[in-house]
Amino acid sequence: MHALSSHQTSYLNQIEAYVARMPSLSATATKVLETCNNPQASPNDLNRLIALDPVLAGQVLRLINSAYYSLSQPVSSLTRAIIMLGVNTVKNLVLSFALLQQFPITKPFGSLTSVSFWEHSVAVGVIAKWLAEFKGVNLTDQEDYFVGGLLHDLGKIPLNQKFTDETHQAMTLARQHRWSAVDAESVIFGFDHSMVGGLIARRWRLSPVFVDVLAYHHRPAESPDNNPQLVFIVALADHYARLLENNSDEDTLANDEMAALLMARVGLDASTLACARDVISAEIDRAKIFLEISQRKTGHDC
Repeated sequence: MHALSSHQTSYLNQIEAYVARMPSLSATATKVLETCNNPQASPNDLNRLIALDPVLAGQVLRLINSAYYSLSQPVSSLTRAIIMLGVNTVKNLVLSFALLQQFPITKPFGSLTSVSFWEHSVAVGVIAKWLAEFKGVNLTDQEDYFVGGLLHDLGKIPLNQKFTDETHQAMTLARQHRWSAVDAESVIFGFDHSMVGGLIARRWRLSPVFVDVLAYHHRPAESPDNNPQLVFIVALADHYARLLENNSDEDTLANDEMAALLMARVGLDASTLACARDVISAEIDRAKIFLEISQRKTGHDC
């Protein structure tokens, strides 16, 4: 990071204090994540933990019975739901729900529109998971790509909530000069939302690979070696999601310098990504069920 001005140093000190005061993930979510990170963890271990939290149990059952999975018969057993979803999916589901409870869709994010923020985040998660599948990533690890995409822009939220006017100024600069968000933020703050995201990930004691995704998705070449493929794939998913949001066509994708660099690193071409556009768009619509489920607080009407 370059030398900061006195104003920028004040911004940094304030955002570090803000993140330090942020509540930790719930005790249940923390225990579930710890259990899932144990290679010996079983569905029964998870069942015992999740059953103690009626809201979380209801969310797991809602997900397995949602249109996302399109089962012919409803599942009423929590243990069966955990077995069908798999330990890694449950871990990332719990993390997603804990995250969305911290930053609900209905809560304003300052200069950000909360619904569009989360819809973009879900889109990046879906695209990242599709890319992981295309690249032959193990099925049990593909959920990490979805969650990495869901988490990637978290640093924008406290930045917006703490410095709404300055963030609006950065967004205006980005539009006027066709800069990236991180370049505009760096001009205003001396740092960007990816740095703030790294602070949050460390505050919540997320796994090193998620720390890397939040901190380096705009600079994937600088990321540590925890899982560089995941960081590069989330970076590409983020870039492609923004092109989709702007209704860009295949020619735009093929002529986009950043997209070309990321696609070369991931190992696919513009035509392959363009051909998957309809499939990806349909998956994004299905995955928004995650957002709908996560906003329902009761654990009864499963």
